[in-house]
Amino acid sequence: MSRIGNKPIAVPQGVEVSIDGQKITVKGPKGTLEREIHKNMKVSLTDNVLKVERPNDEPFNRSLHGLTRTLINNMIDGTSKEFTRQLDINGVGYRASKQGTKLVLTLGYSHPVELEAPQGITFDVPNQNQIIVRGIDKELVGQTAAVIRTKRPPEVYRGKGIKYAEEVIRRKEGKAGKK
Repeated sequence: MSRIGNKPIAVPQGVEVSIDGQKITVKGPKGTLEREIHKNMKVSLTDNVLKVERPNDEPFNRSLHGLTRTLINNMIDGTSKEFTRQLDINGVGYRASKQGTKLVLTLGYSHPVELEAPQGITFDVPNQNQIIVRGIDKELVGQTAAVIRTKRPPEVYRGKGIKYAEEVIRRKEGKAGKK
């Protein structure tokens, strides 16, 4: 039995949810999100409470049950408050700057790395060693942050590179040297 899938989703004040067959649309103060759900899942809205139900206990339907509920809950959370992901840059000469909607990274390459913000994503650069990715779609925020991190992943000997703010880099010891 899915414990997450059985939890009802409370729709907060100021957020509208409309269900059209297998398409769910969530409108809130921050924006609008749409998502197609699997044909096996049934979503019902009564008294500002969403409930996700599955037809039977087959393993495939059980796995979809919790996933569908979580995706809908993330849509509601994103339209009422934004999702953010913070990245830190470590390394001598490594820095970030913002030019319009572009993020310009200087990461020790022979050229600056420029990234255009996808639709619905904004970059904040409070200082040259921090990047904050903001948006209402949790999946897109996480994917964009992962793409930024791949431009220079943290290395384990000196800790240089781009890492998530909450990420801990396990450092390795260098060469032992001659005895």
